[in-house]
Amino acid sequence: MASERPDLAAMLYPLVRELIAIELPILAGHEVSMWGYSVLAALDDTPVRTQAALATAIGADKSRIIGTLDELQQAGLIERTPDPDDRRVRLLSITPRGRTVRRAIRKDIQSAELQVLDSLPAADRKTFLRLLQQLHTSR
Repeated sequence: MASERPDLAAMLYPLVRELIAIELPILAGHEVSMWGYSVLAALDDTPVRTQAALATAIGADKSRIIGTLDELQQAGLIERTPDPDDRRVRLLSITPRGRTVRRAIRKDIQSAELQVLDSLPAADRKTFLRLLQQLHTSR
């Protein structure tokens, strides 16, 4: 007999929409877009990347993130330097200010996420977060 539970996407989509709605005002308060935060997170995790590698890592088209990179650079959150091996390629890195902003955003987002997580008993919340982290790192 087939399971009567909804598909994973059907269960996760409303939650993801709610989480995005929670994140957007936090990002706006830090003057960083959702794509900008994705860039900062990727560069904070792996400090130096080419624009093409970064685009692949965050699931963006490399030509479409140029505006985001321009904004982040103008704000002093990232640096773009020529690759010494290929002057046509730009290496991206997060600045100390960018790292501070990214971590402040993450802290604010995770504090706000408690609205959602508080509906779970503490043990279930811990298990839920552990399992999500496991799924996230296994992909």
